[in-house]
Amino acid sequence: MPGAIYAEGLVKTFGEVRALDGVDLDVPEGTVLGMLGPNGAGKTTAVRVLTTLLRPDRGTARVAGIDVLAHPDAVRRSIGLSGQFAAVDEYLTGRENLVMVGRLYQMGGREAKRRAEELLERFNLGDAADRTAKTYSGGMRRRLDLAAALVVSPPVMFMDEPTTGLDPRNRQALWDVIQELVAGGTTLLLTTQYLEEADRLAHDICVVDHGKVIARGTSDQLKARTGGERIEVVVHAADHLTVAEGVLRAVAKGEGAVDPHTRKLTFPVAGGAKLLAEVIRELDTRGVEIDDIGLRRPTLDDVFIALTGHAAEAAENGDGKENGHGNGKGGASGDRAGAATTKEGVR
Repeated sequence: MPGAIYAEGLVKTFGEVRALDGVDLDVPEGTVLGMLGPNGAGKTTAVRVLTTLLRPDRGTARVAGIDVLAHPDAVRRSIGLSGQFAAVDEYLTGRENLVMVGRLYQMGGREAKRRAEELLERFNLGDAADRTAKTYSGGMRRRLDLAAALVVSPPVMFMDEPTTGLDPRNRQALWDVIQELVAGGTTLLLTTQYLEEADRLAHDICVVDHGKVIARGTSDQLKARTGGERIEVVVHAADHLTVAEGVLRAVAKGEGAVDPHTRKLTFPVAGGAKLLAEVIRELDTRGVEIDDIGLRRPTLDDVFIALTGHAAEAAENGDGKENGHGNGKGGASGDRAGAATTKEGVR
C-alpha cells in the first residue's frame, strides 16, 4: 500500500534543464524522509510538485492518499508547508500573521489566538509578537514562517530546508517540535543540506542529484555502503601535509581528502587500532608532528561525497535558484499564495 507521500516517475523540465528525471518516492505514514542533495539537485522542485505548486510533465503523485493532479484543493487541505524562504506578511504583526493562518485553516477566533500565543512563545517571538514583521531580522522571519506552518498539525508536512538561518538554540527547538509532530503521527518530507539534521531526524534518507534519486536507505545503511573506517590526522604544521599524505595514501583503501586550511587529512582504511599505531609510528619516524589523530566511522558527509563527488554545499546559492528556474523570494511569495489564500486552502 502506498505511503502517505507517494510519487512515481516524476519528470519536470524547464527549457533544456531536467529538474526532475523520473523521481520515485514512498514515505510511510508517521515517518520522516530526509531528502539530501546539492544545490540544483531537484529537491525544491520535488516539494513544489508534491504540494501542488507545480505540475509535473510526467508521472503520478499522491499525498495523504489524494491524487495531486486530480484533486489539488483536497491535497492542500491535508498538508502543511514551510518553503525555502520565509513568506510572511510584512505589514502584519507576528501575532496577526499566525492568527490569519489559523483563520485560513477555519479555526475559531479564540482557538487561533490561543495557538498563536503558544507558537510565539515556543519560537522565542513573544517579545516581538506585536511588532510588524518588516521590523524582524531574517532569522526571526524564518522562525515566524515555521510557526505558521505549525498552526495546525496536518497529517502531512513538507519542510524545505527549514533551519536555514536559524541559530543553534532555535534549530534545536525546531528539531524538538518536529519529533513531537512525528510522534503524534505526522508524516514529514524534509529537505536539508545539514547532514547532522538528516542523521538526527530522518527515519529514511534519499540522496538526489541531477533530478534523480541516486541512493536511499536509513542513515546506517547509507554509511555501510561507504564502508570501512576513516583515519583523521591533523598535522601541526602545513608544510608537513605532503609527507603525511604520502604515509596515509600508502595504507588507504580509497581516495581521501586533504584540507590545507585546517591541516586535516582524512582517508578510508582497514585495520583498526593496529593500523592506527603503525601510522603514528611512521609519522613520528618521518618527523611529522601531529596535533590530533583518530579513527572514526563513516559519516553522512562521507556518504554524500562518495555518491555525488563533492561535499554538501552551503544551504543557499545566493540567488535561490534551482536547476535554472527561479525559486527566490518571489517564488516564496508564490508558494504562500498558491497554498494558503483560499478559505479551504492551507499554507
